[in-house]
This record gives sequence, C-alpha cells and structure tokens, in this order.
Amino acid sequence: MSEAPPVIDTAFLAAAAEADLEDWGPLEEAASADVPMSVRGLTIWSAGNDSDDSGDSGASAAEAGIWECTAGPSYWVQEENEVIYVLSGTLTVTPDGGKPVTLGPGDVAVFPRGWRGPWELHETVRKVYVIF
Repeated sequence: MSEAPPVIDTAFLAAAAEADLEDWGPLEEAASADVPMSVRGLTIWSAGNDSDDSGDSGASAAEAGIWECTAGPSYWVQEENEVIYVLSGTLTVTPDGGKPVTLGPGDVAVFPRGWRGPWELHETVRKVYVIF
C-alpha cells in the first residue's frame, strides 16, 4: 500500500499573487542604466543577522517574502542561499559559464550562496522567496 502524497496548502501562494506590495525603489543589481528596474516587495518573516540563538555573531540572516520587479537585465552575486517560487512573469537565469534556464509561473529554483550570473526579466516578475 503506497502512501498518499503530501497535501500542500496553496492558500498563501494564492494570497501572494494578489498581495499589496511596498515600493522598494530601483533594483541595485540592474545591469543597464538605460533600463530602470523598479522593485516592490513585502517581507513576511525575517530573523536577525547579528547573532543566532547561541549568541554567535556572524550568523546569516533569514527572510521570506514576496518580491516583484519590472522587466530588464540584471546581474546577481548570491551572498546567501535563496529558494524562489515564480508566481507570475518569465525570466531567464544563466549561471556564469553555464546554460540559460527560463523560469515561469509555478517554477521553483534554488540559488546557492556564491551563485553568479545574469537574470533577464522578460516582463514584470513576482516571486515568493526564502533566503538563508
């Protein structure tokens, strides 16, 4: 007898697609001054980055939220691990020295610390993200 697959409650994802977002200003990672990229977002949860529960300094920050950005080219250097779930829009990500991958609604991607490469947002993209 096989076990039933886990049930995933997508109520949060549905709400994330329609959530009102805050203006986070221009995208710092934008690769072209000729293509202004605007970011909106909402931090849903965050943990401090000064110390962990043991009191050790230098523990990495952890955060979850919703991020939206207008179309254009950007270049990313991952300073933390990030997992994303694309809610709307399409983008192509290309790890330096690697092959491009196009992501769209429903896709999940993992960008480990140290990942580097361009992101081309073909239209406004909205994603749920977790960084740690």
